[in-house]
Amino acid sequence: MPSFPTELAPIFVPMTNADLPAVQEMEEVSFPSPWSIDTYRRELIVRNASYWVVRPGVKPEKVREEIPPVLAYGGMWLLGEDAHITTIATHPSWRRRHIGEWLLIKMAEVARTHGVSAMTLEVRLRNNAAQLLYEKLGFIAVGLRRGYYQDTGEDARLLTLYAIDHPAVWDKLRARMAEIERGNR
Repeated sequence: MPSFPTELAPIFVPMTNADLPAVQEMEEVSFPSPWSIDTYRRELIVRNASYWVVRPGVKPEKVREEIPPVLAYGGMWLLGEDAHITTIATHPSWRRRHIGEWLLIKMAEVARTHGVSAMTLEVRLRNNAAQLLYEKLGFIAVGLRRGYYQDTGEDARLLTLYAIDHPAVWDKLRARMAEIERGNR
């Protein structure tokens, strides 16, 4: 399995309107009911919303794959001591390279700087790959939202990562981020 694309020197930066066409393309291939560009435009101006992209920091000449302008994106609402992950996706050609995992940890880092102690998200019951990633990072199942996904009526598992402000939890996440950045699986 390919490792984190260190050759691209990925950077984690706030999402801007200029990113929206690339985000929309990814959104449409990643989700059964994609958000519109207008939804993202509105989210970018909401006070408590925090949206991020991972983009290549460099474009080396010897990379065979086409390099998209946005490798991954994610968003969350910062709600006092809680952060609610609203979306996260990785470009289909760049999945399984730990970019989404790295992005999620970087988002946790931002949340911590805003006084957040817990992060919550919903995930489709059939999305086993995402659930494994979240559990690997310490998220635990705390509930079930019946019929949460209006497009299919599918239930969502509610997951929470507690105590991201606690040194033991944060040190584990930071260590994993460093492993990813070194190209370790």
